[in-house]
Parts: sequence; C-alpha cells; structure tokens
Amino acid sequence: MEGIVRRRLGLGMVAALAVVLAACGGGSDSSTSSSTPAADTAPAASTAAAAAATTASTEPVTLTIDTFGDFGYKELIADYVKLHPNVTVKEIQQEYNQHHQQLAQHLAAGSGAADIVAIDEGFIVQFRSTPDQFVNLLDLGAGELKDRWLPWKWAASLSADGNTQIGLGTDVGGLAMCYRKDLVEAAGLPSDRDALSAMWPDWNAFIATGQKFQEAGTGVKWVDSATNMLNPIIAQQPVGYFDTSDQLVFDTNPGIKTAWDSTMDMISKDESAGLAAFSPEWNAGFKKGKFATVACPAWMMGYIKDQAPDTSGKWDVAAIPGGGGNWGGSFLAIPKESENPEAAYDLAAYLTAPEQELQIFKDTGNLPSLPALYTDPALTGFTNPFFSDAPVGTIFSDTAAALQPQFLGTKNGPVRQAVENVVREVENGSLSAEDGWEKASKAAAKAAG
Repeated sequence: MEGIVRRRLGLGMVAALAVVLAACGGGSDSSTSSSTPAADTAPAASTAAAAAATTASTEPVTLTIDTFGDFGYKELIADYVKLHPNVTVKEIQQEYNQHHQQLAQHLAAGSGAADIVAIDEGFIVQFRSTPDQFVNLLDLGAGELKDRWLPWKWAASLSADGNTQIGLGTDVGGLAMCYRKDLVEAAGLPSDRDALSAMWPDWNAFIATGQKFQEAGTGVKWVDSATNMLNPIIAQQPVGYFDTSDQLVFDTNPGIKTAWDSTMDMISKDESAGLAAFSPEWNAGFKKGKFATVACPAWMMGYIKDQAPDTSGKWDVAAIPGGGGNWGGSFLAIPKESENPEAAYDLAAYLTAPEQELQIFKDTGNLPSLPALYTDPALTGFTNPFFSDAPVGTIFSDTAAALQPQFLGTKNGPVRQAVENVVREVENGSLSAEDGWEKASKAAAKAAG
C-alpha cells in the first residue's frame, strides 16, 4: 500500500464498532447517515497496515467525514475500521452546492464541520485562501507524500505562501463523452466509439451530429442539459472565469464567449433535455433514457451507474469534442476545529493512497490523481463492463497525463453557479441568449464580489 498508514497509524488511532455511511447520492438535497458494522471479513490489507493496526491505541475515537455524492468510501472505510476496531467513522453525503455552502458557514462559525471534509476543485482556491481555518497537513507529515500526486494537484490545495497544505488530492476529472449506444443506433448513427468520436472533433461538429440525431424523431434529446455542455467547453480553455491574477475576465475572455455561444447554439437547435444537473429530474433522465449523450468527466461514470443500474451495457465512452480538459476532482481537508486531527489525517491518507484510489476508480470511475497509477496495468488495462467494456483505464489515464490545469479563481465556485443559473433561464425559454449574456455578466461580477 506504499505504507498507507506507515507513519501515523499508531498515532492515537482508535476505537469503536461501526461505520456510518450515507445512503443518498450526489443529487440529494439533505444530509443523511446510517450505521453499519464493519464487515466480518474485510479484503486483505497490506502487511504494513495490519502490523500498524496491532500497535494502535485502544482509546475510542469517532471521526466524521463529509462528502458530496458518492466518493466510493463505504467499503474502504469498513476495511479501515476492521484494521482499527476502536475507530468509529461517520460519513455524511450532501448535495454539491449545499455541501460547500454549509462548509463555509461552519468554518466561519468555528463549529459544525466534520473531521474530514471533501472540497471540489471549483472551491479549493476559495478555501485555501483561509488556511488558518484548516489543519496544516504539512505538520502531520503530508510533505513526505507530496510526490504521490500530480504536481498541479498538490499545488492546488497549497496556501499562497506555500506554508500550509490544506488537502490531500482524491481524483481528477479528465474528460470524455458518455453515450447511450442503443439510442444512437435508433437514430441511425454509428454506435462504435471510434466512429462516433470521429464525427465530433470539435463542438460545432458535435452540435451538427446532434441535429442528425434529432432529425430521426426518436423523442430523445441529444444532450442532458445546457450547463453540462458549457462547463466542459470552459474547462478546455486556456483561461476560465479568472486570470492568473485572480481577476474576473468573464466579459473579456474570448474562451468564455466561445463556450457561451456554442451552448446557446445547441439550445436554439432544441438538442437539450433541459434537465438541471443533479436534480431529481436529471437523475430520472438517466433511468428513462431521456438523452443520448452526457459530458463525462471520469467521476460521471459512477454517477450514471448509481442512478441507472438497469442500463448496464447500453452505455459506452467516446472522445470529448475539442479534446482534453479537466472538470472536477476533489480534496480531503481537516478543519481546524477537529478534535482528532491526527486520527483524521491517518484516515484521509489511507483513503487517498494508491491502492485505495485504484479501487475507487474500478468501483466508481473516479480517476486517481496519482500519476504513478497512469502506467500501472491494473489501471490502464481496466475495462468497464457497465460501459460496454470500454477501455476506460486507458481513455482517462491518457487524458489525465496530458492535462494542462486551468487557473481557478478564489470565487470560481460561486461565479460558476451564478452563470449556470442564467444558462438555465435561457434553456427554459424565459430569457433570450443575448439578454442572458448580459445577465450572466452581471451575475458573475456580483458573485466575484
């Protein structure tokens, strides 16, 4: 396990009987948890971890971990508790926006946050700008693990002065396009992933392919939602909402206007199902086959499988129009208010270690942020049966290795939400594209503060 808990497994790690795990998915609007005992038989653990577990303290410790959506931690936490029978872990899952908004409130109040909190890439710059609200993981030995991560992933959660590391990287969101083979075939288009990829080298070609799909009159829309077209196009631009001096460039950045215009073009051609991402309607859309394609960062594979398990074998994975880009990817951080920071760090280091990140990729599709795995046959040779045995290990590791990360401003998360809200207004017909651009510009400026 590359010494998963080699350094700190015996540092006050302890106690309890149960693992509490969330039952809700990424589209849920509320936090829930349920208690399950550690599995009677956990999968074999490394010799190092097992040996360390025998030297752990017997003093009880309860840890909480707060994530958004399913990070694939349920079985891994059960394995961890098996090695640390005196540790209780409670996992809370919330909806994406609610999770980050509540985290900001809890940190400002100095109470209410979990021992370990997940932070998405869209919010990490905002939170790393207040490093005093988090435990400095460098003080707990994280510097020894620095070379595990992609250099830009490590830097993304580092304070501006380089003295405080607030997070350990979980996944990255290298982009592809997931599509329903059966729906594409029904519209008379080729369902082979290579043939379909060749039809959409760029987003204009993707929209044109969508027109061919719509003309078949199957009653199914080409894409799920407008925002899920806007976001990957923006992710492919050299500059996003903010420049490297952290100044909002919504009005002056041609890449943003390109993404906006392409998205508006797609809306005008009636190719979108208009289902707001992570809404109950969107979740139902996966089950009922309401759309044929969805922009697919690696983590989306697990979401699709979770929402529509009966569609196994109907999905496949093709190239993303325009090539490249990163959308998503998270970090595990420890708020300063945690009463058990060393124990929390030990668990976070375990969950982000190579063996665990590889297992999460196989279980959920979340692509590791650890470059050593990108040449590991266990990852590169992995095919996903749910997605028609697509060689997802190769598809996503190739995109991740070539990623050129985009600078995300301190207020990137709030700005993105504000712009998405306006896009939905255009999508539902309550606002014109021209008026939408003006409104989005004002909303972005307001969100940027």
